[in-house]
Amino acid sequence: MSKSLKLLFFFVPYLLHAAPLRYQPAPLDNPLKGLVPYASTWKKEEKFPHSMEFQYFAMGELMKGWGQYDWRVLEGALEKAKAGGRQLIFRIYLEYPGKDDVLPAFLLQEGIKVTRWAEESGKQVVTPDYESEVVRRAIRDFIGALGKKYDGDPRVGFITAGILGLWGEWHNYPREDLEASKEVQLEVMQAFEQAFPKTRVLLRYPAGGNDGNYADNRKARFGYHDDSFAWATVPRAGKGDEWFFVPKLKKAGLTEKWKEHPIGGEIRPEIWSTVFTGKRKGQQQDFRKCVNATHVSWLMDSGMFSDGFPQNEERRKRASEEVSRMGYELHLSAVEFRNGEVKITVENRGVAPFYYDWPVKLRAGEVVETGWKLSKVLPGEPVVWRAKIPDDGEVAIQVPNPMEGGRDLKFANQGYQDGWLQLR
Repeated sequence: MSKSLKLLFFFVPYLLHAAPLRYQPAPLDNPLKGLVPYASTWKKEEKFPHSMEFQYFAMGELMKGWGQYDWRVLEGALEKAKAGGRQLIFRIYLEYPGKDDVLPAFLLQEGIKVTRWAEESGKQVVTPDYESEVVRRAIRDFIGALGKKYDGDPRVGFITAGILGLWGEWHNYPREDLEASKEVQLEVMQAFEQAFPKTRVLLRYPAGGNDGNYADNRKARFGYHDDSFAWATVPRAGKGDEWFFVPKLKKAGLTEKWKEHPIGGEIRPEIWSTVFTGKRKGQQQDFRKCVNATHVSWLMDSGMFSDGFPQNEERRKRASEEVSRMGYELHLSAVEFRNGEVKITVENRGVAPFYYDWPVKLRAGEVVETGWKLSKVLPGEPVVWRAKIPDDGEVAIQVPNPMEGGRDLKFANQGYQDGWLQLR
């Protein structure tokens, strides 16, 4: 690094009297936030801006034997998302209503116990014996191999832990007798923590030490995903909503965990047709209230992507307004140049931080990676980035996507030229 551009790696917890920078809403398809379509259902045309896609995979598609893995189907999905400049969120499952060929075939050949039953909709389910040492070993081995292959892969946005229960959602309701024990849950969590120190992993349910169904995950390095978003998210007055997402966060003492670990989820399928329309169905909840309560960054959805849910300009406008508030929105609100130093005030107008520390690059005669931590810019807590620079000449800033061809993170500012935000 040259002497002309010396970076200072700390935050200043106060605002400077500096020249303001003009705000403009950040793109709706800023990376790693917003609405997320199922990769298998949305068409090529851009019905609504998005930076990620979601896809399920059966463990049997990927694990073919002890130490034998076939990653082709997952690779295909990653490359398809990448071709559109998008990252992939994915989940692995061992049971799925209506599908009976999702378990690794070699486990069935080894004679593991399975239970065949019908869930509430009448679809048949094949549930493995999660307490079986053979099944547990296979799960641990698989998660370890998955992490060795994909931890830190820039094509992966997030992983929802999956593996256990219906759809990988860690429950077998109403057959709770078939659910994995807390001991098995802890094994799965430990395996993910060891296998994925870089890529962010999300669990379905927050749980404290007194949870009746789920192992304590308060100190575990996971975020959470609410897959009944805006339906069973915030509690209703006078109702028995202890299993709703926010009540479970509160019971576990995890309402502040979003500051370090991401919150995602899925808009409840029953309301895909009504969210962002001004109409309500069933126990549909206020979308903005749910966003504020959870600090959610991304939500799986088909309502804004599938041909089965018509759009109009009013709905797109409503959706744009609400989605823009999800996750982060980083605004450089002021810049000051003095005595060979630049001081940049950055504020977060969203509801959550950006959870990966992608490199923040500064161009002032030369380009350097600053070491400034995007993940530390919390809503309502402006910070100041500082660097030594030449006394004159151009100064610009950029946050490139580490995935080749991916969308760069854009600040909520006017003044971009060729991918760089011009500061001077």
